[in-house]
Amino acid sequence: MEIQEIYQTQKQKIQKRLKEFKSLEEKSYFQEFLFCLLTPQSQAQKCWQAVEELSRLKKFTKNKVEQILKSKTRFHKTKADYILNAPYLWHKEIKGKIRADDPQWSRKWIVENVKGLGMKESSHFLRNIGFSNNQIAILDRHILKNLKEFNLIKETKINSEKDYLRIEKIYLDFANSIGIPPDELDLLLWSKENGEIFK
Repeated sequence: MEIQEIYQTQKQKIQKRLKEFKSLEEKSYFQEFLFCLLTPQSQAQKCWQAVEELSRLKKFTKNKVEQILKSKTRFHKTKADYILNAPYLWHKEIKGKIRADDPQWSRKWIVENVKGLGMKESSHFLRNIGFSNNQIAILDRHILKNLKEFNLIKETKINSEKDYLRIEKIYLDFANSIGIPPDELDLLLWSKENGEIFK
């Protein structure tokens, strides 16, 4: 199978990247939180550039945040509102609530309590801080496109949380059936589409 051949060439790089996520210092979790607030319908690399610029600000102000986001992410005004509220949310609501040993519970809590993070973004955030433990999936367009190419799903659109969980199970079962851990398969498929192992 072609995907397994590609995996063998990328395996070491992918595992190294996942180790970096797991060894991330807690002070960096907030940056990953900001990143996942910005990524919907936007280019990941540009979103990370925005996070790096935001991290250099002494204080978030509406004008400064909007200026940074304007050229780097879609829906920059809505996302600026999320970013302005992010420090409060992080320190008062999220920090200390999410659990490394229970990604499903942590994701459900985030989806229900954090405006701007749905199932996909919450999964992405938990993976990027090393909390996914091969138990959840980031069902972005790259994953969905590949699942369709593998004839595992018919549509690449997710209509509800129930739908997300159904397709997630298909993805997790598929990853395990071909002997590639789900977290590793995610980075593999992303790099297959984008040419690099990123986030």
